[in-house]
Amino acid sequence: METPIETAAGGLLELAVGDVAHGGWCVARQPGGRVVFVRHALPGERVRARVTDTTARFARADAVEILQASPDRVEPPCPQARPGGCGGCDWQHAAPEAQRRLKAEVIRQQLRRIAGLDREVTVEPLAGDSGGLGWRTRVRFSVGPGGVAGLLKHRSHEVVDVGACPIAHPLVNETGVTGQRWPPVSSLEVAVAPGTGERAAIVTSAAGRRPAAGGAGTPAGRAAAMLAGRAGTVLSSGRGGQLTALRGRGYLHQRAAGRAWRVGAGTFWQVHPGAADALTAAVLAALSPAPGDVALDLFCGAGLFAGALAEAVGPGGTVIGVDGDRGAVRDARHNLRRLPWARIHHGDVAAMLAAGTVPVGGAGLAVLDPPRAGAGRAVIERLLAPAAGRGDRGSALRRVAYVSCDPATLARDLKVAGELGWRLAGLRAFDAFPMTHHVECVATLAPACAARPERRRERPGASGAAGPRRAAGWSRMGACNSGSSPSRSRAPTTAGCWRSRGPPRTWASTRSSAPTTTSGSAAAAACPGPPIPGSPWPRWPARRRGSGSAR
Repeated sequence: METPIETAAGGLLELAVGDVAHGGWCVARQPGGRVVFVRHALPGERVRARVTDTTARFARADAVEILQASPDRVEPPCPQARPGGCGGCDWQHAAPEAQRRLKAEVIRQQLRRIAGLDREVTVEPLAGDSGGLGWRTRVRFSVGPGGVAGLLKHRSHEVVDVGACPIAHPLVNETGVTGQRWPPVSSLEVAVAPGTGERAAIVTSAAGRRPAAGGAGTPAGRAAAMLAGRAGTVLSSGRGGQLTALRGRGYLHQRAAGRAWRVGAGTFWQVHPGAADALTAAVLAALSPAPGDVALDLFCGAGLFAGALAEAVGPGGTVIGVDGDRGAVRDARHNLRRLPWARIHHGDVAAMLAAGTVPVGGAGLAVLDPPRAGAGRAVIERLLAPAAGRGDRGSALRRVAYVSCDPATLARDLKVAGELGWRLAGLRAFDAFPMTHHVECVATLAPACAARPERRRERPGASGAAGPRRAAGWSRMGACNSGSSPSRSRAPTTAGCWRSRGPPRTWASTRSSAPTTTSGSAAAAACPGPPIPGSPWPRWPARRRGSGSAR
């Protein structure tokens, strides 16, 4: 029988472990339904757990004894991956294949619970993954009161001396940050570039101290001297995160998508060596850019996706990138300086969309790669909302790729997109953070029911015959509710696709003042699904020769 939950932290209880939960937890329940979130356990196990925290509705606990183990359980490769140890990893006690299954289940849960979407998910390993170890190219080490650099306990500010971190890239461990006694600084962040062997460190002053100017007598200056020969670039972090170079040029050269990228030591870059290539390929596959396309890269960082899109759309196209980090914008402009049809702007993405600085109406493709907090409703609505009432000609977007490192915020934004008439057309997930609960996703969004041109076939030279570009021969048709959010369905309407929330827009309306409409039943029957990549028009159903039936 399961024992009652002790009211105070430190109490022991025996639990039957249930499903995985977001954040590296598993869920167990006590009689009466009270929930216990358990770390260091796996679904299906029976464990003895020590309560670490309680609230009125649930408790948190660490599995301290495994009474009945899962077949997926393995010995953690790090001795600090245990209750009371380092909090940097969540799943070292699970085999790598099991970790990916757990992450896939979390993604499914978040999509179902938040967005109302039921979808199968497979989490793919990344190239170069060596059993989930040695991949992390950026690690922030906290410095404790005694000058020891290490990582923090879970849900704590206590520093754990981890020695050489098993998931850190070898170049990170070669800096020897964890093997020295440091002056009074708050943290040492190490970033490395595996493709070039470059290493950089960012020194943050201790709380309450004046930001380091980097002089020889300052804590940051002494730390920089200790890193001599270990990191070619050393910077100090002052008020507001402003970085000052103490030694070196302040940036690294990363390699991805077949070329080198200048990335500031403090600029975001994927921490797994195989992630940038995999995500770039996934974004290009999702968007299928063609020469002459106009594409947006929102939260563009150092310009990785913008550069790949610019190569694909060519000089006849346009790529517009936006990011709120000035250092990232400088890097992106440098990286894309030989692609003049790619332009990078600095500013808040939501504010620039609201101000009309970013020409959404002329873009056919967009990629979003926001931080963990997600793009948010303001960005999603401004990017995907129908044109009615906005005073513009509407969005020509036909595909959006959303890159996310948090399934919960991704699901939240997908729900908003669904309310605006967009559907989840594809989803890939990548194990870009082995041993942790984090996972990277690339979601493809498309209009829930793309408008389709209807061509009236006329005999050439017949009385009243009109070419296919006459208003009577081409029309934007009303749409059906296929592919819409499961919680919202709408009947077809003769006023055009319900996604437009306005009068029908016809291809021929730019050439004729007599647009045509189609009845709701005909519109529902004609809904063809997503458009052809590279075309504003949807795919025509293929027909079997002589059968007359759609394939």
